[in-house]
Amino acid sequence: MPERRIRVLYDEAAIAQRNAEIAQAVADSQPKDLLVVAVLKGSFMFAADLIRAMHRVGLAPQVEFIHLSSYRTGTVSTGQVEILRDVQSEVRGRDVLLVDDILESGRTLAFAKDLLAARGARSVSTAVLLEKPNKRAVNIVADHVGFECPDYFVVGYGMDVAHSYRQLPFVGVIETEDQAGLPGI
Repeated sequence: MPERRIRVLYDEAAIAQRNAEIAQAVADSQPKDLLVVAVLKGSFMFAADLIRAMHRVGLAPQVEFIHLSSYRTGTVSTGQVEILRDVQSEVRGRDVLLVDDILESGRTLAFAKDLLAARGARSVSTAVLLEKPNKRAVNIVADHVGFECPDYFVVGYGMDVAHSYRQLPFVGVIETEDQAGLPGI
């Protein structure tokens, strides 16, 4: 197996700046009884930093988690969304901000948004760290987007490949020796 190197796509400073901007935009919408629902596992770092940024702009959301999967151990969505861990808090009548790491096919985010709306949320808005607009399989648009991402398989800042690289404080692209220096890689 070729040696792996990670090329930084979005560094810590850029991510922190976008988190602050998204938090301010959420605050500007004046949510009522805000519940942040982080989609596990990939969004955990983004959600944590975004929630801290929300605190800095005067918001005090409650926080919940939902664990959904459409990838399992692969790098391509299976097209089937499974609930592995459900939200335990009441969502009825609340403004919900659904936080996910990446909007690609849109299946997972649309599934979660529809689920929370069906449970009676007053509103369900979405925040994603990364968006790949050319990969959409369902009709969904994120309310808040950190970055538009090229069509790379990315790791870091909570995102993984086979449970590795989540700890990286940036979003990066895995390069192998045979890819190094290629345009767009």
